[in-house]
Amino acid sequence: MKKQFVSIAIIGKYMDASALQHMQDELAQLASHLSTKGIQVWVEENTAHHAALNGFNTATLADIGSLVDLVVVMGGDGTMLSVARSLHESQLPKPVPLVGINRGRLGFLTDLRTEDMLVEMDKILAGEYQTESRMLLEATIYRAGASVLHGVALNDVVVKNALRLMEMEVEINGQFVSKQRADGLILSSPTGTTAYALSAGGPILHPDLKAISLVPISPHTLSNRPITVTSESVCEVTVMQADDAQLSLDGQYQQTLNAGDKIRVQRAKQDILLLHPKGYCYFDMLRNKLNWG
Repeated sequence: MKKQFVSIAIIGKYMDASALQHMQDELAQLASHLSTKGIQVWVEENTAHHAALNGFNTATLADIGSLVDLVVVMGGDGTMLSVARSLHESQLPKPVPLVGINRGRLGFLTDLRTEDMLVEMDKILAGEYQTESRMLLEATIYRAGASVLHGVALNDVVVKNALRLMEMEVEINGQFVSKQRADGLILSSPTGTTAYALSAGGPILHPDLKAISLVPISPHTLSNRPITVTSESVCEVTVMQADDAQLSLDGQYQQTLNAGDKIRVQRAKQDILLLHPKGYCYFDMLRNKLNWG
């Protein structure tokens, strides 16, 4: 028996007031449509303010996951990544499913088109959907033995120098792997292997694979190739030498790194849950987004 949704949150591109104004009509149409179906509709407060969605319940992004059965995100993959991290950081007892309506570019994570969203949402309300669990990565920076940052990423954790090569040492499960000189290193979840890691020459991993891919960025030694390890692995990257190094989570949060910093990356304790239309196929999505024959 598929879960029946009685309360649904709507989140637009909440960090961009201009974008929210441009999608105001679609957001209002969606909220009104769900309301007429007897759904209790909640709107993220920035979305409600900048898109002038009046007459609906509002909540902060930090609180909204505890109030609803389903979260609908209208935007691009970047918005989905940000919302997924926020919901995870809310430490809910179980993940709230996410469904995306694409208003971005490629939309690897946003399945629905605005032209079809009302029809597709009706199908979802009728139980015609499938769910998919996606793992996240957990990153911790240790400086002089003390933790100075802890965060999660759905796509990738990136250690990168801005202008010059940096030197790093990589260990997996306490075993030395290599000393690298490169522009940086991408530690990617399967979800992230169609993002930055793909452009750096990394492999595409099916989301059902529970693994972490380590992809060097422009390595000085050309034999330094991507490797993939199981999701139970603990990956540690020590910054040996770098002038302007940073760590980023999904390309959206940056933290300055110092020589001697150790970054520990492992699978997060809780996954997120994506909701897809019935009949969704990962390979169809890849073929369409990457223009395969």
